[in-house]
Amino acid sequence: MEAIIVMLGWVGVFAPVALGAIGSVVGCTRAGQAAIGALLETESGHGRYIGISAMPSSQTIYGIVVMLSLNRPLDQSNAPGIFAIGSLVGLALMLSAFGQGQACAAAINVSKNKPEIFGLSLAPAAVVEGFAVFAFVFALVLAGSLPAAGG
Repeated sequence: MEAIIVMLGWVGVFAPVALGAIGSVVGCTRAGQAAIGALLETESGHGRYIGISAMPSSQTIYGIVVMLSLNRPLDQSNAPGIFAIGSLVGLALMLSAFGQGQACAAAINVSKNKPEIFGLSLAPAAVVEGFAVFAFVFALVLAGSLPAAGG
C-alpha cells in the first residue's frame, strides 16, 4: 500500500507540468489557428496575432515551477498532499490554458475587423491568466506547508 501512495505522490509532482503543457498545446493551437486565419484577411499587425497565440504557453511555465517546488523525497506522510496539490493545480492550469486559448482566438477574430479594440479585446484572456496565477500561488504556498519525508 505504501508503494501506491508514494507512486501517487510522484504523479502529483509531475502533474502540474504535464497537465499545464497539455493545456498550453491546446490553447496555443486554438489561438494559432485564429492567427493564421487573420494573416490571410489583414494587411498588417501580423506580429501581434502571433504573439497573442503564444499567451497560453505561460501555464507550462507555472507548471514547471510548481513541479520544482513539490519535488522532494516522498513517503506516506507527504505523498497524499503532493498528489492533491499537484493534480488539482495541474488540472486548473490545463483548463485555464484551454480557456485562454479560446479567449485569445476571439480577440484575434474581433481585432482583425476592428483593430482599434485590439488591447481591450485581450482583457478576457488576461482575466483567465489571473486564475492560472491564483492556482500557481496557491500551490507554492501549500507546497511549503507539507511535511518533510519521515515527518
